[in-house]
Amino acid sequence: MKYLLIVLLAFGALHSDAQYPGKWKQLFNGKNLDGWIIKIRGHELNDNYANTFRVENGVMKVSYDGYNDSFKQQYGHIFYKTPYSYYLIAVEYRFVGKQIKDGEGWAYKNSGIMLHCQDPKTMLKDQDFPISIEDQLLGGDATGDRPTCNVCTPGTNIVMNGKLWTDHCTESSSKTYRGEEWVRAEALVLGDSVIKHIVNGDTVLTYYKPQIGGGVVNNYDPRVKIDGQLLSSGFISLQSESHPIEFRKVEIMDLSKYYIKK
Repeated sequence: MKYLLIVLLAFGALHSDAQYPGKWKQLFNGKNLDGWIIKIRGHELNDNYANTFRVENGVMKVSYDGYNDSFKQQYGHIFYKTPYSYYLIAVEYRFVGKQIKDGEGWAYKNSGIMLHCQDPKTMLKDQDFPISIEDQLLGGDATGDRPTCNVCTPGTNIVMNGKLWTDHCTESSSKTYRGEEWVRAEALVLGDSVIKHIVNGDTVLTYYKPQIGGGVVNNYDPRVKIDGQLLSSGFISLQSESHPIEFRKVEIMDLSKYYIKK
């Protein structure tokens, strides 16, 4: 069975202003967290520990002012309630403030858009990350290179350069975004065939055949980790990894109806 996206005329030339036939749907309404599901490591489903995820002044914020300077690897994820398969997801984000004191060094100015996530209801209480594909969001300092929209693979693998790619994280070709500037990050996700990462309109990374496998996910239910199984759909979540971040927009264009069977 093969699927073709009718609108995708030039497969290699994908930009945020491409002539997609769909319409943007706002997943974040700018007022509250209606439609979202929260899972924080060490806490039950929908326990929004210390008000980690909140809405203030029309912005979704990930904050740690209620943690008493002790993060303790309480990684969090906020999931939209509906799974998707073929879509264009976009967020506008910025890192703000300082990382909580005991956050991991790698988690500095680090968050992510988690694609094709497992159902949050299947995550165990002490599971750290959902089995998913991560469009990794990073921020830079005044100097040094730190590209954003890299790919990381908690409990998954991908195909790149024609072979199974088992490196946990792979850098994109994006430039470094510094300070507290807003960045628009998009991911074009076409079922289990291809995923493209897009930053401010430029495609910076492409990979294929997202699938379950690999490590870097802990305390999961083994019944949901079926290595080798292709990921054709799943939930979308945003991360809490110890550095404050804000999202002023989260929107999606559902492309599933533009696929036809061949």
